Amino acid sequence: MNSRYKLKKVIRLEKFIRDDILIYGKTPFFLLILIIISSMLIINITYKTRLLIIEHEKIILEEKLLDIEWRNLILEESTLGNSNRIEDIALTKLHMQYIDPLNERKISMKD
Repeated sequence: MNSRYKLKKVIRLEKFIRDDILIYGKTPFFLLILIIISSMLIINITYKTRLLIIEHEKIILEEKLLDIEWRNLILEESTLGNSNRIEDIALTKLHMQYIDPLNERKISMKD
Protein backbone atom coordinates (compact mmCIF):
# COMPACT_ATOMS: atom_id res chain seq x y z
CA MET A 1 0.00 0.00 0.00
CA ASN A 2 2.77 2.35 0.83
CA SER A 3 4.77 1.64 -2.40
CA ARG A 4 1.61 2.04 -4.46
CA TYR A 5 1.05 5.43 -2.91
CA LYS A 6 4.65 6.46 -3.70
CA LEU A 7 4.27 5.34 -7.34
CA LYS A 8 1.10 7.38 -7.76
CA LYS A 9 2.84 10.32 -6.11
CA VAL A 10 5.81 10.03 -8.51
CA ILE A 11 3.50 9.84 -11.51
CA ARG A 12 1.62 12.87 -10.25
CA LEU A 13 4.88 14.70 -9.69
CA GLU A 14 6.05 13.95 -13.26
CA LYS A 15 2.71 15.06 -14.63
CA PHE A 16 2.85 18.16 -12.45
CA ILE A 17 6.35 19.05 -13.73
CA ARG A 18 5.41 18.40 -17.36
CA ASP A 19 2.21 20.44 -17.06
CA ASP A 20 4.09 23.19 -15.27
CA ILE A 21 6.70 23.33 -18.04
CA LEU A 22 4.07 23.28 -20.78
CA ILE A 23 1.87 25.91 -19.15
CA TYR A 24 4.17 28.26 -17.28
CA GLY A 25 7.66 27.38 -18.40
CA LYS A 26 7.48 27.68 -22.17
CA THR A 27 9.69 30.74 -22.33
CA PRO A 28 12.44 29.44 -20.00
CA PHE A 29 12.31 26.02 -21.72
CA PHE A 30 12.59 27.69 -25.12
CA LEU A 31 15.48 29.82 -23.85
CA LEU A 32 17.17 26.70 -22.46
CA ILE A 33 16.92 25.02 -25.87
CA LEU A 34 18.34 28.15 -27.52
CA ILE A 35 21.23 28.23 -25.02
CA ILE A 36 22.03 24.58 -25.73
CA ILE A 37 21.92 25.14 -29.50
CA SER A 38 24.02 28.29 -29.15
CA SER A 39 26.63 26.51 -27.05
CA MET A 40 26.84 23.65 -29.58
CA LEU A 41 27.34 26.18 -32.39
CA ILE A 42 30.06 27.96 -30.40
CA ILE A 43 31.86 24.66 -29.86
CA ASN A 44 31.61 23.85 -33.57
CA ILE A 45 32.86 27.29 -34.62
CA THR A 46 35.74 27.12 -32.14
CA TYR A 47 36.76 23.72 -33.51
CA LYS A 48 36.64 24.96 -37.11
CA THR A 49 38.56 28.11 -36.16
CA ARG A 50 41.31 26.03 -34.59
CA LEU A 51 41.52 23.88 -37.72
CA LEU A 52 41.81 27.00 -39.86
CA ILE A 53 44.51 28.43 -37.59
CA ILE A 54 46.51 25.20 -37.88
CA GLU A 55 46.10 25.24 -41.66
CA HIS A 56 47.14 28.91 -41.76
CA GLU A 57 50.29 28.13 -39.78
CA LYS A 58 51.14 25.28 -42.16
CA ILE A 59 50.70 27.60 -45.14
CA ILE A 60 52.91 30.25 -43.54
CA LEU A 61 55.59 27.63 -42.86
CA GLU A 62 55.36 26.41 -46.45
CA GLU A 63 55.59 30.01 -47.67
CA LYS A 64 58.78 30.52 -45.65
CA LEU A 65 60.31 27.34 -47.06
CA LEU A 66 59.40 28.37 -50.61
CA ASP A 67 60.86 31.84 -49.99
CA ILE A 68 64.14 30.31 -48.81
CA GLU A 69 64.20 28.03 -51.86
CA TRP A 70 63.48 31.03 -54.12
CA ARG A 71 66.38 32.99 -52.62
CA ASN A 72 68.70 30.01 -53.08
CA LEU A 73 67.62 29.72 -56.72
CA ILE A 74 68.28 33.41 -57.30
CA LEU A 75 71.76 33.04 -55.79
CA GLU A 76 72.40 29.96 -57.92
CA GLU A 77 71.19 31.76 -61.04
CA SER A 78 73.42 34.75 -60.37
CA THR A 79 76.38 32.46 -59.74
CA LEU A 80 75.84 30.33 -62.83
CA GLY A 81 74.97 33.29 -65.03
CA ASN A 82 78.11 35.23 -64.22
CA SER A 83 79.81 36.25 -67.50
CA ASN A 84 83.33 35.76 -66.09
CA ARG A 85 82.55 32.18 -65.22
CA ILE A 86 81.10 31.50 -68.69
CA GLU A 87 84.11 33.11 -70.32
CA ASP A 88 86.49 30.96 -68.25
CA ILE A 89 84.61 27.81 -69.21
CA ALA A 90 84.65 28.79 -72.89
CA LEU A 91 88.36 29.50 -72.87
CA THR A 92 89.57 26.59 -70.73
CA LYS A 93 87.19 23.69 -71.30
CA LEU A 94 85.94 24.42 -74.82
CA HIS A 95 89.20 25.98 -76.07
CA MET A 96 87.38 28.87 -77.71
CA GLN A 97 89.23 32.03 -78.79
CA TYR A 98 88.44 35.66 -79.34
CA ILE A 99 87.86 36.55 -82.99
CA ASP A 100 90.55 38.57 -84.69
CA PRO A 101 88.78 41.44 -86.50
CA LEU A 102 91.13 41.08 -89.50
CA ASN A 103 90.14 37.45 -90.04
CA GLU A 104 86.48 38.05 -89.49
CA ARG A 105 84.14 37.15 -92.39
CA LYS A 106 80.57 38.17 -92.71
CA ILE A 107 78.10 35.88 -94.43
CA SER A 108 74.84 37.22 -95.72
CA MET A 109 71.98 35.44 -97.43
CA LYS A 110 70.63 36.54 -100.77
CA ASP A 111 66.92 36.79 -101.24
